[in-house]
Amino acid sequence: MRRARFVALGDSLTEGVGDPAGDGWRGWAALLARGLGEESVEFTNLAVSGAQTRDVLERQLPAGLALRPDVVSVVVGVNDTLRCTFDIHAVAARLDTVYAAFAEQGAVLLTACLPDPGAMLGLPGALARPLARRQRAVNTVVHALSERYGAVHLHAAEGAWLTDRAMWSADRLHPGERGHRQLAVRFHALLAEAGLATGTAPSPEPEHPAPTTSASLWWLATAGTGWVARRCTDLLPQLLGLAADEMRHRARGTSARLDLRASAAVSAALAALSATEPQPDAA
Repeated sequence: MRRARFVALGDSLTEGVGDPAGDGWRGWAALLARGLGEESVEFTNLAVSGAQTRDVLERQLPAGLALRPDVVSVVVGVNDTLRCTFDIHAVAARLDTVYAAFAEQGAVLLTACLPDPGAMLGLPGALARPLARRQRAVNTVVHALSERYGAVHLHAAEGAWLTDRAMWSADRLHPGERGHRQLAVRFHALLAEAGLATGTAPSPEPEHPAPTTSASLWWLATAGTGWVARRCTDLLPQLLGLAADEMRHRARGTSARLDLRASAAVSAALAALSATEPQPDAA
């Protein structure tokens, strides 16, 4: 009888950025894997820093399906919001395809909604609001599809952990070890409640001391800032335009129109998915 298999798909959050281990990263998924069963679980992390929903669909999904996991996590979407090509219809369609493929195999699906990067980076309001609107759109899609496919869904877009600096690494976008442990603990609690995790819950307390301020600043200067820049360069011209539009609407008192427009786009994206579902035969 083979060991249970846990496969993780996604971007830098699931890759483990912010939780160093040796020459690489560990992260919440690896921490969770240790507590899924009383016996050791076969864990494979396919997540790659910078991945978007397209990367998960085209590259990670085939590899994940080939492993036939018992448990699979799909946590992705923030990088999509940081691109000038952001399209909530495309994001919804890709996630629907990925979720459906694993659901068809019978895997337990783990998903999460995430905080918006603009708020985490402390961007000015006119710049932060368009990014927040995008992330809310992604989260709404993830909520809806998680319910559709019976996923174990973690609400990670809110709560005290977002404002607790001890949870986050120097770049403010990735959790530190304590933050990764918080995600692992919360996922484990949801799985245990559903009778899907029988092993010992991960410890919320870090194994290693937090990086010193000087070490954190050095990492931010040499790696973290470059990480953010590489993912936002193509977005900047568009974001400036979105910010200008934001300010015009605020000056006119019509900001609600932007929210309504975003909500309508999400509704249309989800409606398009529903329209493509196989319909039951008429009686």
